[in-house]
Amino acid sequence: MSTRNLLRLIVLLVAFAVGAARAAETPPNAAEIIRAAIDYWRDVSSYSVAEMKIHRPDWQRAMTFRVWTRGEKHSLVRVIAPAKDAGNATLLIDNEMWSFTPKINRVIKIPSSMMNQSWMGSDFSNNDLAKADDLIEQYHHKLLRSETRDGHTIYVIESVPKETAPVVWGREVVTVRDDYVLLEHAFYDQQGVLVKKLTTQELKPMGGKIVAVRQRMQRVDKDREWTDVITREADFGINIPASMFTLTNLRNPRE
Repeated sequence: MSTRNLLRLIVLLVAFAVGAARAAETPPNAAEIIRAAIDYWRDVSSYSVAEMKIHRPDWQRAMTFRVWTRGEKHSLVRVIAPAKDAGNATLLIDNEMWSFTPKINRVIKIPSSMMNQSWMGSDFSNNDLAKADDLIEQYHHKLLRSETRDGHTIYVIESVPKETAPVVWGREVVTVRDDYVLLEHAFYDQQGVLVKKLTTQELKPMGGKIVAVRQRMQRVDKDREWTDVITREADFGINIPASMFTLTNLRNPRE
């Protein structure tokens, strides 16, 4: 090889190495991480059974419910225990929510003014059930930092509402592992004060993937109050008919 050709080869190799290094240093897209985390959680469809435990200083309450999701816009939650709560259900279609109470045999549409109210007396709000699409569509996302923990890269992302977004939070901070498992979700008010936090406490293989099987929602100003959600079973990518997510099925379940 001539000296000239050797120099050209060296220049090309150096340019390739520099380009590869720059690509490796390029931070991942925060919005894509958020979407991937939500897609991982919901999949194309899912079915799960979970127990919710509401803890208060002077009382505790537990209920078990079944959850179906289909795509990004459809969810159905139906309580199956205890007996006094069985049949209570919540349906989400796009950004609209309905509840069904068998004791009064009524389907009620939840107005936007009530979306921030407690769901079933827990520390979760109606809005928390519908938050997935809002977080994708109504927020700007920025990667605050990344770190290594237990062999995984952890991404901490700040999500700030768009100027016209109809949301209650001033900002949200989401912590996602490199396999798109949600580890933490913090909610801040319009003054930037932390109000509540959803924390993943246990991960476990379930339904062919790693699932956050125990999560806790807790307000920061009430250290003796919280709500735990424990997933007992889960399956993903299953066939769920569109008829599952209808007002008819909400009132008269056929699942």
